[in-house]
Amino acid sequence: MAMSGGSDDGEPMMDLNMTPLIDVLLVLIIMFIITIPIQTHAVKVDLPQNSATNNPPPVEPDKNKIAITVDGTVTWNGAPVDAVRLRQYLDVSAAMNPEPELHFQPDPQVRYDVVDQTLAIIKRSNISKLGFIGNEQFYRDF
Repeated sequence: MAMSGGSDDGEPMMDLNMTPLIDVLLVLIIMFIITIPIQTHAVKVDLPQNSATNNPPPVEPDKNKIAITVDGTVTWNGAPVDAVRLRQYLDVSAAMNPEPELHFQPDPQVRYDVVDQTLAIIKRSNISKLGFIGNEQFYRDF
């Protein structure tokens, strides 16, 4: 049982063997990939610097107060905060043992939408000790 690499009449095969050529090309590609310098790309960003005036009010160990002013500004212990900072303070407060009380005091003239969004943030942070401040004036009405 004989095998022939050429035609049926027994002539030798005259095609170029591509396997060594492909091996050499792969080695060259790997060498080029290794020798190309790594491109470093940096984006310069000016980050805010922490200063003594920019320190957030700490989370008190016994009670904290969230107030909402008439214009819709949410404050944590008297300092204005945004939704992200408020959530951070609430997470720190919820992790404390024992958990401090949270007093919530919205202004009577503030839009309900702002109060509702703030209460949703408080609910998502799993605070268990929440009290509403300022409703004492209405206890005779009911």
